[in-house]
Amino acid sequence: MERLGRACGELRDFRKVDFEADWIKVAECRFGEVYQVQLRGQQESLALKTFNTSLCAEGFYRRVINEVSKVATLKSPHIVPIYGLCSDVTAIVMKHMSNGSLNSLLGTHTLMWPKKFQMIHEASAGMNFLHSMKPPLLHLNLKTSNILLDNTLHAKISDFGLIQWEDGMNKNVFMEHLIARGNLSYIPPETFTQGLDPPGTAFDVYSFAIVMWEILTQQKPHTGSSVTTVLLQVSNGKRPSVEMIPDRKPRECEVMTGLMRQCWDHDSRKRPQFSDVVRRTEAMSDVLRIPGSNQRQRPDAGGPQSPIHTIASPVMCGFPSEAQYGRNGILSLLSRGDFVSFRVSVRREDTSVRFAGEKRLLHYTVASGDTHSVQHVLSLGADVNCTTARGYTPLIIAVLHRLYDIISLLLDHGAATNLCDEDQWTALHFAAQSGDDRTVRLLLDKGAVVEAREKAGWMPLHLACQNNHEPVVRLLLSRLSDKALEECRTAQGRMPLHLACAYGHLSIAKLLLFQGADANATDQSLLTALHLSADDGHNRVVRHLVKSGAHIDAVDIRGYTPLHLAALRGHTGICRQLLSNGASPDPKTLQGWTPVHLAALKGQQATVFQLLCQGCSVNAKGENGWTPLHLACHQSDPDAVAKLLEAEADPDTREDSGGWTPLHVACTTVCLRSVLHLISHHADVNAVNWAKVTPLHMAAQRGCAVIVEALLLNGADRTLLDSSGCTALNMAQKGDKAEVLQLLQK
Repeated sequence: MERLGRACGELRDFRKVDFEADWIKVAECRFGEVYQVQLRGQQESLALKTFNTSLCAEGFYRRVINEVSKVATLKSPHIVPIYGLCSDVTAIVMKHMSNGSLNSLLGTHTLMWPKKFQMIHEASAGMNFLHSMKPPLLHLNLKTSNILLDNTLHAKISDFGLIQWEDGMNKNVFMEHLIARGNLSYIPPETFTQGLDPPGTAFDVYSFAIVMWEILTQQKPHTGSSVTTVLLQVSNGKRPSVEMIPDRKPRECEVMTGLMRQCWDHDSRKRPQFSDVVRRTEAMSDVLRIPGSNQRQRPDAGGPQSPIHTIASPVMCGFPSEAQYGRNGILSLLSRGDFVSFRVSVRREDTSVRFAGEKRLLHYTVASGDTHSVQHVLSLGADVNCTTARGYTPLIIAVLHRLYDIISLLLDHGAATNLCDEDQWTALHFAAQSGDDRTVRLLLDKGAVVEAREKAGWMPLHLACQNNHEPVVRLLLSRLSDKALEECRTAQGRMPLHLACAYGHLSIAKLLLFQGADANATDQSLLTALHLSADDGHNRVVRHLVKSGAHIDAVDIRGYTPLHLAALRGHTGICRQLLSNGASPDPKTLQGWTPVHLAALKGQQATVFQLLCQGCSVNAKGENGWTPLHLACHQSDPDAVAKLLEAEADPDTREDSGGWTPLHVACTTVCLRSVLHLISHHADVNAVNWAKVTPLHMAAQRGCAVIVEALLLNGADRTLLDSSGCTALNMAQKGDKAEVLQLLQK
């Protein structure tokens, strides 16, 4: 495993003891399990994907490592970040995606069209990143369960490199691998033929087309069909039915459907490249962009988390099928837009019929958008406040579609403005979230409660501030009393100012402060608006908050100041601004970390340089006596190591728990460049820790011959004994490190 670790370049080899003991299993399949884990002493959650080697082909793990190492050092916002390996449990260590897989989300939430288009674009961008490598990195395992969602529900590609084609491989064996992993629906027709051509980029494009279909329909392809049936149908050119895409869709959906058909073309040569797909999906995604969707959320640092309705809505998912209700049924007439025939055909008893999901005729009629038909159904005695199984009223449906005439009609017929759905969202919540100030005014004039709270405590004002809808914010503020504004907190204790500042909405932040919002209000984690804006890099908001009297050294529940968060995220300009306005240069978190520690931990080299230029301490000691230089060596960040040493970091300072110097740490993490930087700054190559272990012992134990040689050339003493009486040579012998043995025996 040592040899594998070295072959993988920058991939870190974690040990099981590096993680806290409480592993949480989040997924399980035939070939392995996924656990949510945490590094000892750190807050960020990681995912540990283990592989059952007894069920995998010989050399499987080695091949996976070779593939992921190709992208481990590259960064893409559309690929799940990979941090390293854990050879103790045969696993890959990657970023934990808090919202699970796209497959799970599609089965539990109804997505709005803008979010569907956005997810399709993000998935195409991730695949374009893989295919743009030289040579292209084929996924061959693309499906909705391998597209993961981060805390803000952005899609990222995962599990690439798990299935591979090898020279001379039998196609039947390859097919068996695919089907065993549940990929039957994603296999292109050319794979079923007896030809010997290996899969190419067109394979992934076909799989992506099926993913597109699943997102657009929120259904599963080939449901209930046997393996043989699916193979025959796909071979004969049959694809999942486009008719299953809901009828009530934007016109751009036709363009997206056309692209999908090209991607699953029977002739693989006619399928587009992902470079073309990503360009076309971006254009369509921009048309239906969700307000505020380009803003990032950071709950790991206390950032705002939106209620689930930010991406889900109760828009009707199509009318019941004609096969079920008859071609001339009243719902079929609505779906075809034959409103005259509908009004002639509908009867009073039809208004009380319950359809799937407890929907009533009035729900469907409102969703059709025809005011005269709604008026007619109401005249037949339909309950204006009927609710679906999820609590959606006809008024909520009308608000979501911005059907102003129908909204007014429903209100005139007694529609209750304050009825909630299952998540306690009122019609006013939906209107405020979408920035529909016309509907907001209508609802408020009809008695909508401006202080209404959904289940997480969000008021309409929170949603308007989050999504930068200034006209709605002004309307809502005009109806809120000063006392209500002071008590306007979510369940997390977030005020509207927290949300406006976290998302960088300067004009709304100014408006709230002018209305008397407290610049120093804290949430349950003691985070202020300044913390959140500094964390997310909103320089202008930070400047205005500081001018408005925000406490520049306020600490949250973990002891973090705004400067800590800006340093951690690498927001160099904000660090400069905070320090220039009197921020303490070396505040310590509860773990004893200074801003320089955190910037070094995350490899923020420019930020480290700025902090040191403005008087922050380069040799401050944090938890267990670790200095920023220890952390930079631990993270295998040689550029940060160089910056710290140039700023006169002490290369021989010892941490408290084991007496390790930075050189010990650099040898342990097998980072040659860090070792060379330390040696060039006169680090003691024969320093011993409390167990009398030298850097040479560490390098020999790790089996890194090039570091061993560098140490020897710079005066390392190969005869020194550790507390157990072992030399570096003994360490190499125990670990069977042949190359190191040759060096030490010369």
